[in-house]
Amino acid sequence: MFDQVSIIGCGLIGSSVLRRLKKNKSAKKVVSYDNSKSVSEIVKKENLSDQLAANLSEAVKNSDFILIATPLSSFENIINSIKDNLKPGSILTDTCSVKTSVNNIIRKLKIKNSTWIPGHPVAGTENSGPNAGFPDLFQDRWTILSPDKNVKDAEIKKTVLFWESMGSKVKIMSVEDHDKIISLTSHLPHVIAYNIVKTVMGSDEKTKNDIIRYSAGGLRDFTRIAASDPTMWKDIFIDNSGLIIDAIDKFSESLDEFKKAIKEKNSEKLLQIFEKSKEFRKAIIKAGQDTDKPDFGRK
Repeated sequence: MFDQVSIIGCGLIGSSVLRRLKKNKSAKKVVSYDNSKSVSEIVKKENLSDQLAANLSEAVKNSDFILIATPLSSFENIINSIKDNLKPGSILTDTCSVKTSVNNIIRKLKIKNSTWIPGHPVAGTENSGPNAGFPDLFQDRWTILSPDKNVKDAEIKKTVLFWESMGSKVKIMSVEDHDKIISLTSHLPHVIAYNIVKTVMGSDEKTKNDIIRYSAGGLRDFTRIAASDPTMWKDIFIDNSGLIIDAIDKFSESLDEFKKAIKEKNSEKLLQIFEKSKEFRKAIIKAGQDTDKPDFGRK
């Protein structure tokens, strides 16, 4: 597919890409870079790439496809470091969960030689780091691409094929639609999860210990979400703050409505909310986004 692929950032996402590339043998040469020595040592030990670059400039030299899989806060520094070393005709993409901010950085820094195609694999776990990666992380998950209208179809097709080789289903979507949808499907649930954990942690020590000991499935699932990488989510909440605040406002309105129904012992209203939620769950299963097995098929 590509003669040389570069992966910048070898955490959960980056190392999973490296593992899949190794499994598929779909690139003649794979170059990796991570600013953490301990991460690079794991990549080297597991032989996940053909070359561990010493710096960012070396990481992208002669590469046809460059994937940036780092937290949002490091994105501008990375682009500044690689922009003068990008191979003419190469494709530059990313895995960031917020597309407007990275798009603005690319426009500001005026990337030359390389075609910029924003990307977001909607996949992950609560674990982070290279040891958490696995080759099938993207299998049957969606990857959203948000190229500008002036990007050539041939370049988009190459990027689509790359993610399909990872096992992904690919959807082309505008930057604006991406950020709005993800603010509701991913960012808002994390806001809720973090605040549920925060509420529980505010209990006295004995109550908190009992809550941990007797945690039911609902709380366990929320703590799984809240265990996600802190640095990554701090960046997301800052960079997509406007849409996340909008989502929180809508959630607050729904919560007030729900609270009122409970306070008034409005059985009809509560049943209406519960039944609609159950139907929504069925729609998610039908769309192939989860399973109806016990514990949702999770081990």
